[in-house]
Amino acid sequence: MTGLAGKHAVVTGGGTGVGAAIARALVAAGATVTVTGRREQPLRALAATVPGLDWVSADSTDEAAVEALFATVRQRHGRADIVVANAGAAESRPFGKTSLDLWTRMLTVNLTGSFLTCRAALPDMQAAGWGRLVMVASTAGLKGYPYVSAYVAAKHGVVGLTRALAQETVRSGVTVNAVCPGFTETPLLAEAVQTIVRKTGRTEADARAELAASNPMGRFVQPEEVAATVLWLCSDGAAAVTGQALSVSGGEI
Repeated sequence: MTGLAGKHAVVTGGGTGVGAAIARALVAAGATVTVTGRREQPLRALAATVPGLDWVSADSTDEAAVEALFATVRQRHGRADIVVANAGAAESRPFGKTSLDLWTRMLTVNLTGSFLTCRAALPDMQAAGWGRLVMVASTAGLKGYPYVSAYVAAKHGVVGLTRALAQETVRSGVTVNAVCPGFTETPLLAEAVQTIVRKTGRTEADARAELAASNPMGRFVQPEEVAATVLWLCSDGAAAVTGQALSVSGGEI
């Protein structure tokens, strides 16, 4: 697929995992791509392996930093035609042990970060009459999971934001969609596995098998599979698709 030549894409949380896979796919499709995140080292490392990829260090939960990010990328590459709000994090606790700090942290990084990113990107897209906003949510935005109530609430919020914003932009040439992966082979999954091992004493193999069992295909989703879905949503072929939350989960949803 090479239909994104001349488009500029911004991917938050783009240094590793799903974000990095999305950035690579967009570059391969011909887009100019800027990745962003809080940690500079992964961004540098990715850019060193993907010719032409640009990066800017920024915290997607900081209002001023997000506004500065879009001013910087606009100056370097022009307006952002495609924005993928991928930055996020997950922490687990039983509900009774979920502190207000953890709750606030999960909503801030997963939901508020998406809100700030979309708000900063949207005016240029509306002025141009074309744009693609894609939010990377989770199957946790479509169903409940135990011990991650704050994360589930935040990702449900991302799906709700997607549906509401799609209605506001439906005649503007801008589409707004969410991609909802199941358990995906990323550093975030590796952290979840280690948490299970630490808290239950199970082996790493048993912990991985337990998580993979939630996918009817009996395996983890691969980052490239999520990236392919994002790539399609950014294409002209998906111009009539907006307000959707697409599950990439092997039939779990």
